[in-house]
Amino acid sequence: MIDYSIVVPVYNSEKALPKLYSGLNKVMNELNSSFEVIFVEDCGLDNSWEVIKDIKSKNEETVRAVRLNKNFGQHNATMCGFVFAKGKRIITIDDDLQNPPEEIKKLVLTFEANNSDITYGIYSKKQHDFARNAMSSAIKKTNKVLLKGTDRGSSFRLISRRLIDKILEHNITFIFIDEVIQWYTNKSSFVYVEHKKREFNKSGYSSLHLFKLASNLAYFYTNIPLKIMVYGGMIVSFLSFLLAMKYVLQKMFYDVPLGYTSVIVAILFSTSIIVFSLGVIGGYLSRIQIIQNKKPQFNIDEVLE
Repeated sequence: MIDYSIVVPVYNSEKALPKLYSGLNKVMNELNSSFEVIFVEDCGLDNSWEVIKDIKSKNEETVRAVRLNKNFGQHNATMCGFVFAKGKRIITIDDDLQNPPEEIKKLVLTFEANNSDITYGIYSKKQHDFARNAMSSAIKKTNKVLLKGTDRGSSFRLISRRLIDKILEHNITFIFIDEVIQWYTNKSSFVYVEHKKREFNKSGYSSLHLFKLASNLAYFYTNIPLKIMVYGGMIVSFLSFLLAMKYVLQKMFYDVPLGYTSVIVAILFSTSIIVFSLGVIGGYLSRIQIIQNKKPQFNIDEVLE
């Protein structure tokens, strides 16, 4: 078995890939470790696949390439890479060079020093725009408060073979790797690594994409929306009761005409909670349908072994 499998989910990064592979090759040779690089091309819009094939043709022994037939997202593409990984340890790294390959040395040293199942490379300062940083921070804080997880972590990780085998048991359509990891281990370690500005193209994670990610996290991994619906219904019902009592008392003691205001307010209160509840139930039903349909996490178009 080789020492390391390096999984790289790829989306619109044709310009960065040659430099990324060169850096990975250099650092693994410096570590004197056997390795493979698994590129998973997530059906981007540029010529990334052609670039990957060129890298593969020049590095037959160390490069494996997988092309998905549609865009499944970073976590699903990473899961695909896990399926093909043969190493004793698995490293995940983004394709945009914001994580310099030489920082892998820090992951390895921390992993070994702490006898970890997983080591995360974390950043003292992330080189994203304000909106991206804010949304990412909000997701991590939500994960910590609602999912009892950690607000530290990144897609730059070193994972043990044992933990990877457990992760691969999950075949749910929507996969969030870091949440699944937290189900299986608390032997996590962290090390600060450099995070560079993006050299090529823009990030594939827009604010809307991050919002959808947060929504799916809440639906697939918690019952928080249902609890909000229950407690929200109780609160709105209580407020409606107080409002009704106010109008009754005004009518009894001050002979204030009720008119249509009280009726409209009562209707708005009750309708809003009903519509909100139906929306939450609909969200869960749509995801239950996805699970029951057993849609795959990914679908492979081509493999270069």
